Amino acid sequence: MLLIPAIDLRHGRCVRLHQGDFSAETRYEHEPHELLLRYRSLG
Repeated sequence: MLLIPAIDLRHGRCVRLHQGDFSAETRYEHEPHELLLRYRSLG
């Protein structure tokens, strides 16, 4: 099984959209580039 993590971006910030709804987003304090490097280091 191949798992591919997704990073949702909005206005340059990492977010999670509830069922694609932009009015129901959760914002995260991670910088997108740092999160990408973290995912990459985990394999």
